Amino acid sequence: MHDRRIDGVPNTFGNGGALFMNAMTWYDHETRSIWSQPWGRAIIGPLKGVQLNLLPSQLTTWANWKAEYPDTLVMVNDVDRLGSRRQEFSRDFVVGLVLAGQAKAYYYTGAETAGVINDALGDAPVVLWVSGESFHAYVRQAAGRTLSFRADGDVLVDEETGSTWNPVRGLATAGPLKGESLQPVPSLSSYDGAWKDFYPDSEFYAP
Repeated sequence: MHDRRIDGVPNTFGNGGALFMNAMTWYDHETRSIWSQPWGRAIIGPLKGVQLNLLPSQLTTWANWKAEYPDTLVMVNDVDRLGSRRQEFSRDFVVGLVLAGQAKAYYYTGAETAGVINDALGDAPVVLWVSGESFHAYVRQAAGRTLSFRADGDVLVDEETGSTWNPVRGLATAGPLKGESLQPVPSLSSYDGAWKDFYPDSEFYAP
């Protein structure tokens, strides 16, 4: 997910209909430039080389999202064509983190087994939390200090102060740091081969 503003002006994007390096492309209605979806970068046209900002996002199930945000509204086109088919959650992907020009990938199955990974992305200390069919990544700094986290049931606890944190919202809910929040890290979900194609210099996390 990318911020669609260019020089502060929102642009409108559509499906380019063709693939670039086996991945989706967009076009912008304003200049008809063609964009690489994984990069969020214009690759052909007047805006070639322009880079959109990657935003924090999450991959999760509707049930998990609805439980956390019960008042959510959803726009669905062609609802009469959906039928009763259900898409199963596949764990065959990597969580790719991108921050300040640095990129790193984590195999979902390994991260799910670990539950919590305290790591670094370049100079930034980060934490990746995976539980069932949800994941979230944050810069693990708050109140001027670097924190290390562990899972305690469905919450996170930082080792430094013993504060408890909501891992979905990155918010301290009890303890000395109550009310503090963590900065989300922009992330992508991708097959490992595709991630290597678009981020060839990326590290792959090894426990």
